[in-house]
Amino acid sequence: MNASSTFNPAVISSHSARWNDFVASAAVDGVLVGDILQCLEWGEVKKPDWQPIPISIEQDGVLRAVALVLKRKMPYSDRSIFYVSRGPILDWTNADLIRELFAKIREEARKHKAAFIKIDPAIPCDLPSTPAIETVLREIGFLPSPEAQSSFGGTQPRCVMKLDIASALEEIPAQFHQKWRYNMRLGERKGLTVKSDCTREDLKIFHDLYTVTAARDGFVGYPLSYFEKLWETLFAKDMAKMFLVYHEDKPLSGAISFVLSPICWYVFGASGNEGRNLMPNHAMQWAMMKWAKEKGCTLYDFRGVHDVRKDPDFTGNLMDSSDGLVRFKAGFGAELTEYFGEWDWPLDKKWYWAWTKARPALAQAARKVRRRK
Repeated sequence: MNASSTFNPAVISSHSARWNDFVASAAVDGVLVGDILQCLEWGEVKKPDWQPIPISIEQDGVLRAVALVLKRKMPYSDRSIFYVSRGPILDWTNADLIRELFAKIREEARKHKAAFIKIDPAIPCDLPSTPAIETVLREIGFLPSPEAQSSFGGTQPRCVMKLDIASALEEIPAQFHQKWRYNMRLGERKGLTVKSDCTREDLKIFHDLYTVTAARDGFVGYPLSYFEKLWETLFAKDMAKMFLVYHEDKPLSGAISFVLSPICWYVFGASGNEGRNLMPNHAMQWAMMKWAKEKGCTLYDFRGVHDVRKDPDFTGNLMDSSDGLVRFKAGFGAELTEYFGEWDWPLDKKWYWAWTKARPALAQAARKVRRRK
């Protein structure tokens, strides 16, 4: 078996289709576990803050395993972080292949003085193979990341909500809550229109709505330049699409979806403060599902939510959750999936301790000082 290390970035495009096909078809126990964040194009999106290092294993010209490693420098040191976002991608039931791939990743980590390797593959925690996978990872040296102890998870959400859209298009709304179907019809009656043939110039409209959303919901959003980079990479390769919902020529909401058939991901959502009673997001979601079907998708991923099952008021019914985001996604029939989490392989225990223990403690102390002022 031959193992190839890193690809030259100049030839990424020539490897992209083959690599992405491998990611798209990845499954464990019959469940899809591939993710667009393991595509080579994602490495281009994350530059220059992160340096992409694609690593693969081949046998007789056939890909057996891939890992898009993202490297980032640790501040005030010559050390770095290796992060395999939603990966790596391989046959997770093959323990020998798992060990071989991580031996290759560690070899590269030594060259870049990585203090630790972080992974968070999209493997549901309730699959039959998951306990055996965890056993192999622990034998290698991985441990559950202390950075992923919140109900949301770590760098990526631990819980997501997914909708099966394998049935015929006209049958999909039968999975929606009746109120959601009513809201979709309401939008039609009130004259909502969904623009799906967006251009680069429409990014500014989307970002204005996104900025309003960030201020309303209390999060720090990405600058316009980030979405322009997405346009140049994923949009340019038909791996992403933007949608804008209008009422009487006024933009009310927008969204960006990523696609790597057979999965479509709803990644960015934005909405203004006006026209919310017209339920524009219901019309938008339905438009994105229709596009996903056109792209050959069988699964629609609404992306992350916090683990509402840990809420003291949780009844077991997602539609009864006190979390509005969960209720919104559940209303389309989406079901909650919990992944088996974020795992770290400490390679330099001193620097790993500094990153996971000392750095958060200092940040918390700084926040307390700012609050006292």
